[in-house]
Amino acid sequence: MANIVEIRWHGRGGQGAKTACMLLADAAFTSGKYVQGFPEYGPERMGAPITAYNRISDTRCNVHSFIYTPDFVVVVDETLLESVDVTAGLRESGAIIINSSQSPQALRSQLRGYSGRVCTIDARRISEAVLGSYFPNTPMLAAAVKVSGVIEPERFMSNMEIAYRHKFATKPQVIDKNLQCLKQSMEEVRVG
Repeated sequence: MANIVEIRWHGRGGQGAKTACMLLADAAFTSGKYVQGFPEYGPERMGAPITAYNRISDTRCNVHSFIYTPDFVVVVDETLLESVDVTAGLRESGAIIINSSQSPQALRSQLRGYSGRVCTIDARRISEAVLGSYFPNTPMLAAAVKVSGVIEPERFMSNMEIAYRHKFATKPQVIDKNLQCLKQSMEEVRVG
C-alpha cells in the first residue's frame, strides 16, 4: 500500500484542526480518492492539545489505526512545539507544516532533530486579513494540500467551493472570503 498518504494534525481544541482534517477528507473523497479522517481526543476542553488523522489513497485502505509514521504533520498551534513531540515518527521524505510567522529555518531547532522539509505559513495574519478573525484551520488546510500534493490545487479549490456552499448555505457572504483565504494560503507557504 505504498500509495497511501498519511497526515497527522496537531492543534488545540477550538482551533479547527479536526474540522480541517474532515474537510480534507471530504475534498479528497470528492476527487475520487479513498479517505479516512478521524480525531483522537477524549474529554479535552477548549485549548487542550488534540490530534487528528487523514489517510488518502487511490485504492481502498484496510488499515484502521492511528498514524504512527506520517508522511506529513500539520501543526495548527506553534506553542505545541514546546510540549508535544510533533515530529514523532514523521518520515524524513515528508514534511512538517507549522502555523508560524517565523521562517522554516528559525523553527528547525525546535523540531528534535527532524531533518526533512519544514514549511511555515502565517495563518493568523492571512485569516485575520481575509476573514476578519483568527481561523487558523482554513490556511492550514490549504497549506497541507499545497505541500502534500494529495489533491491538485485547482480540483481542491473546486471541491472546497462546493463544500463551502453546503456548509455556509445560510451565510453565503463568507464563501468568497474563505475561497480567497485558501488561494492566498497556498501561494504563501514557505518551504525551508
